Amino acid sequence: MSRRGGRIWPLLALPGTAWLAAFFLVAFYAIVCVGLGNVTELYQPVPHWNPLDWNVGYLFQGVSDVVPGGQTWPVVVRTLLYVAIAVVLSLAIGYPVAYYAARHAGRHRGLVLTLLVLPFWISYLMRMFAWTNLLDTGGYADRVLSALSIDSLLRSLGLLDSGGWLGGQSITVVLALVYGYVPYLILPLYASLDRIDQRLIEAARDLGAPPSGAFRRVVLPLSRPGMLGGLVLIALPMFGDYYTPDLMSGSPQTSMIGNVINGYVQGGPQKSLGAALTLLLAAGLLVLMLYYLRSLRSERYT
Repeated sequence: MSRRGGRIWPLLALPGTAWLAAFFLVAFYAIVCVGLGNVTELYQPVPHWNPLDWNVGYLFQGVSDVVPGGQTWPVVVRTLLYVAIAVVLSLAIGYPVAYYAARHAGRHRGLVLTLLVLPFWISYLMRMFAWTNLLDTGGYADRVLSALSIDSLLRSLGLLDSGGWLGGQSITVVLALVYGYVPYLILPLYASLDRIDQRLIEAARDLGAPPSGAFRRVVLPLSRPGMLGGLVLIALPMFGDYYTPDLMSGSPQTSMIGNVINGYVQGGPQKSLGAALTLLLAAGLLVLMLYYLRSLRSERYT
């Protein structure tokens, strides 16, 4: 019976494996072949499907663009800065919410979880469009922020200029990234915090630890895998995001690496260079994913 079951269980992964092979690996291989291909005299991409014919010229050009001194280097620095700030703000907002929902919500836990899931019922683009109307000059959010003098405070700090919230402001793009992706951080954090055995916290309290000490020495370390998982879950798509800066700013001064790639692929003649930059971005994100997997492995065996 166990031998037969050992043969059946791998078959359950077959549909998912076939799906990924068809809609991820094939598409990714097409990007590789375009990025390592060539172009016609009219700059139309000519993919090289045979690995023996791959041309690394555009890949080298992409590397020279994203290193210090390269054409795209300022955009790379801006992307790293935006993502880092957005991730820190998301963690500062999401961790208390997830902690409350998992440990203190009580009979209101279902309501809190429903409110956390509600944003997924609406398209991301529709939520961003709603904020463009709210933050537009004379919009409801713009009037409220003006009445509370928040915009004046931000202007005094140099975070907002006279162009308004939608006039190419870095702070608007960062806040939009936080708003759009913070639910994806809260849910893994909630699952991780909810699995912590309450007896471990009570044992720390019995041994004389104050509430803050029990949180710092027990809850925080045990929630680290969920924290890392949530951070990876939001950081990876942030790096490739191009529609949030387009909708909330539309200015070259706030463009991210995703905007550069989209400009090459959709509106420019250098589609092969755009594909090469996509490969470089994927390689960088792979490093983050490998770090996450290594951290999970070390957590499992400690």
